[in-house]
Amino acid sequence: MKVMIFILICMLGLAFDYTDGDLIMRKVDQNMSSRNRVFESSMTIHGKRNSRTIVSRTMSEGTKKSFTESLSPVSEKGTKMLKLQGQLWIYSQSTDRIIQISGNMLRQSVMGSDLSYEDMMDDRKLTEIYSAKVTGEEKVAERNTILVELNAKVENVAYFKQRMWIDQERFVPLKEELYAKSGQLLKRVEFKDVEKIQGRWFPTTIFYKDILKDGNGTEFKMTSLKFDQDIPEYLFTKAALKQ
Repeated sequence: MKVMIFILICMLGLAFDYTDGDLIMRKVDQNMSSRNRVFESSMTIHGKRNSRTIVSRTMSEGTKKSFTESLSPVSEKGTKMLKLQGQLWIYSQSTDRIIQISGNMLRQSVMGSDLSYEDMMDDRKLTEIYSAKVTGEEKVAERNTILVELNAKVENVAYFKQRMWIDQERFVPLKEELYAKSGQLLKRVEFKDVEKIQGRWFPTTIFYKDILKDGNGTEFKMTSLKFDQDIPEYLFTKAALKQ
């Protein structure tokens, strides 16, 4: 009997603490962050009257290096974006020019989508920039989720507050709301098609809706995704933009 009680106590001691917001976000970071990733994606922008889709290939390393090339349609093919140490450059094949995006320009829409350049730039771990507090539990898409409120602990963030609904079993976000410093809701995001890829859970479809923008949102779908790949270092240089 004493042995059984001891085992039960040990099991209870190993139970996950769903009231610890920072612990939960560390689990989310383990799934969502990686040494590097290579993926192809389609971004469908649902306008008020019609939709258009842009297909791209992206290679990223850590949180500071990323290279993206548009593959289609013809009007966007050859457009490239390079993120390097907090700076962003865009190359347009039609003009054969490299333009640096900085300052207020980072808040502009990417190709008319509901994503801003800031959204694409900030790939830091959530635990590095937010403190977390559990505020409840809810069902999202028939999944049990933990509702976590995130408040920025650094100044250089696009969103000073987030509300995130996190899958209790897989520790990936299923829904989030993004807020300005004033408290105004700016964007809603839904995460779908969660798959287990190389030992981690990851949502391969993300739907963005900019509350301040007309249209019916933007669907970002990863059609192929690999983690921890060998990426040539020369890609993360401005010279690669014109190659």
